[in-house]
Amino acid sequence: MPEPSPTRPKRYRRLLRFMSGLLILCGVAAYLVVQYVTGGGGTEGCKVVSGRSDGASYQFTPEQAVNAATIAAVGTGRGMPERAVAIALATSIQESGLLNIKHGDRDSLGLFQQRPSQGWGTKAQILDPAYAAGIFYAHLAKVPDYQTLPLTVAAQRVQRSGYPEAYAKHEEDATLLAAALTGQAAATLTCDGRPAATTVATAVGPDAVRTALVRDFGRDAVEEAGAEVSGVPVKAPTPTPSVTATAHGRTVTVPVPEGKKTDKAGRTESERGWQLAHWAVANSTALHIQRVSYAGREWAAGSTDSQWQATSSQSTGGAEKSAGSVRIVTGQ
Repeated sequence: MPEPSPTRPKRYRRLLRFMSGLLILCGVAAYLVVQYVTGGGGTEGCKVVSGRSDGASYQFTPEQAVNAATIAAVGTGRGMPERAVAIALATSIQESGLLNIKHGDRDSLGLFQQRPSQGWGTKAQILDPAYAAGIFYAHLAKVPDYQTLPLTVAAQRVQRSGYPEAYAKHEEDATLLAAALTGQAAATLTCDGRPAATTVATAVGPDAVRTALVRDFGRDAVEEAGAEVSGVPVKAPTPTPSVTATAHGRTVTVPVPEGKKTDKAGRTESERGWQLAHWAVANSTALHIQRVSYAGREWAAGSTDSQWQATSSQSTGGAEKSAGSVRIVTGQ
């Protein structure tokens, strides 16, 4: 009887290791596919609901919320309409799941999977969410009649994807996000606001909030309404918004003049105020924001099921309840 080959057990072990590795790769690939198709949404941290009575909603993570808020802020800062913001958000949901990823097909990177080799910018620029959003809008603005085109057509003319119909399935979610993050739909975005072990931002507190506001909206956009420190007007280019101390923590106050004036994106002051308020909620986990109040309504860190509540003089430290400013209370 021939003796068993001593190499046979080694071959079996190699085959077992190969199959195990293949299963792991398949699992990772399946996870990435789900993230790309669904936008990474789920029940993790943030939720936006329709401003109408149709029950529509979209759930997403705090990291996705920060990126979505940046995309919207950059768009309105460039004077782009809500439709443009919806196109940009749908594109990012499809391309990266609203995540600033450092990999992709060939040399694709970032929120929109833009390629340095195709002239979108350097790797460092593309991985800057504000830059990536800005260059996307610059290309979108050159698309004739993009506001009246089907969303997937407008997005495809910028992206030139191999899957031109892919953006359409994200239109409903992107439209909900755009309405909230441009201020068109008031009090429709909530996050649980609980700081995670790994947060998007490395710095927290009022200074970090001011830095993030200027990063997303631009210094001019944040300062155009004027700022006050302890009731004294401060002229540009002093960084704004102002920072004041309260008994409940530290508060960043962003002035929003009342009235029907519009900004260069064609929005009312109230819509601008709600954009800033929703931006703060979207950044609540990253920047350790505890409360946001505007126009007599207040959001407090708690859960995605919490609603914007009517403010009280006690919760705002005796502050006025008018629509004149957005108040952002940080934990540090």
